[in-house]
Amino acid sequence: MTSPTYDVVAIGNAIVDVLSHSDDAFLAAENMAKGSMQLMFSPEEADALYDKMGPGIEASGGSAANTVAGIAALGGKCGFIGQVAKDQLGDVFAHDIRAMGVTFGTVARDGEPTTARCLIFVTPDGQRTMNTFLGASQFLPEAALDRDLIADAAILYLEGYLWDPEEPRQAMRAAIEVSRKAGRKVAFTLSDVFCISRHGADFRRLMADGLIDIMFANEAEILALMETEDFDAAVAAAAAQVPMLVVTRSEQGAIAVSGGKTVAVPAAPVERVVDTTGAGDLFAAGFLSGQANGKSVEQSLKLGALCAAEIISHVGARPQVDLKALAAKLG
Repeated sequence: MTSPTYDVVAIGNAIVDVLSHSDDAFLAAENMAKGSMQLMFSPEEADALYDKMGPGIEASGGSAANTVAGIAALGGKCGFIGQVAKDQLGDVFAHDIRAMGVTFGTVARDGEPTTARCLIFVTPDGQRTMNTFLGASQFLPEAALDRDLIADAAILYLEGYLWDPEEPRQAMRAAIEVSRKAGRKVAFTLSDVFCISRHGADFRRLMADGLIDIMFANEAEILALMETEDFDAAVAAAAAQVPMLVVTRSEQGAIAVSGGKTVAVPAAPVERVVDTTGAGDLFAAGFLSGQANGKSVEQSLKLGALCAAEIISHVGARPQVDLKALAAKLG
């Protein structure tokens, strides 16, 4: 087995985020569940909601794309595979992720639907409520996989959100096979409780089949996945099926369970929570960066917590300070 060139290659939704400040009354009027992600099923629906937004900030996003952008900001070598359309938003996404130093070579798709967009409403308490039109990102075919890139990465990172449509699901299954044949590790993020409600059985099967090396979840997601309201029982059940389980707990910090040992770290201090968009994505970036660079589980958790704290201190899911300099403070 050759040494990998890349630390992490991720497969996920290629989305352009549009972020705007809002209030609880607007969310209620639009029947949005605060803090959730809901899907929009037509560009017309997305356009209608966009027209109701206040002034917004446009930036390329997508959960796994945010994670590799974070790893790149920490100095890691990353790649991303995700489908955009040949349109303006597709150009925005490609430019942004390449500007972060991430290898991105997925060929843009002709015709409809348009590149995916996520309309994000940020309330004064920093909670983000997402409304996503998945567009072209749902049509990532297995043929679009760069198998050499996947095989050349220490870790393949997969986004649970992309498990919904059939084509990308098959592409991700094929990517897992490529990664495992190359002797690499596979990491998976559960993404969202609604995602688990649709595909929990599939995710549990991936674990039971030994296809996942590192599983990321937040507290609500691990409870949903293991179908219990007992946090400790959920963690114990999931940890028995994956070599490494990482669970974030918001202000309570995070834990990792590996080899029967549990390591816990507190949340990194943050002066003011402005926007929680991307908190889990950047936590995963810090943790995976630590693991790819031979750091201990505790050091990796602390780096994840530090990256998450940076991201929730401002609007948007991409770092605004030098993460390498921040990470250097941890030693």
